[in-house]
Amino acid sequence: MPAFFIADISASDMEKYQSSNYLDVIPDIASHYGGTYRARGGSTEVLEGDWRPKRLVIIEFPSMGDLLAFYNSAEYKPFKELRQRHTTSRIVAIEGIAR
Repeated sequence: MPAFFIADISASDMEKYQSSNYLDVIPDIASHYGGTYRARGGSTEVLEGDWRPKRLVIIEFPSMGDLLAFYNSAEYKPFKELRQRHTTSRIVAIEGIAR
């Protein structure tokens, strides 16, 4: 069953965030764990409620196990720490439905 990594990211220091190589490296790390980007910072339109997302990212993984392996991996750890220093992030993992 697929699983989705959904992040709403607001950079406190966009210059440092963009110059960190985070945006270039993470797709390759996610791909190693079967991750495929489904959305990455495109325009959004709130249809209901007062949510004001900044930069949404959605990555699909083959399973929740693969998603968690990516999130907890040694490869991702230094970039996760970098993201945590330069952004405010809200991240959830959600199981998809069987196809």
